[in-house]
Amino acid sequence: MITLGDYLVVSAILFTIGFAGVMLRRNLIIILMSLELMLNAANLSLVAFSRFRVGADGLPDYNAQVFVFFVVTVAAAEVAVGLALLVALYRARQTTDVADITSLKF
Repeated sequence: MITLGDYLVVSAILFTIGFAGVMLRRNLIIILMSLELMLNAANLSLVAFSRFRVGADGLPDYNAQVFVFFVVTVAAAEVAVGLALLVALYRARQTTDVADITSLKF
């Protein structure tokens, strides 16, 4: 049987991979994907906590799962805005490398 610790270990590994991608990569697309991986790792831990926490009536607590829906909605909006900014930046500068973007002026 899979325990809460197993879910948390997988969540921590996913979060660490995402954090490493944000810190080590220079491509904005990879950074955006790594941020999404970090959000999904947090969602996994929230769902795991919700699954293994039992209320007074003996049923699982679904508050964290409802919160996950809000996080997924915000993450989808973040991806839409991030990709729109990325496309605009690529059209103006012809690059997605973070090191090549040194000023805020297009």
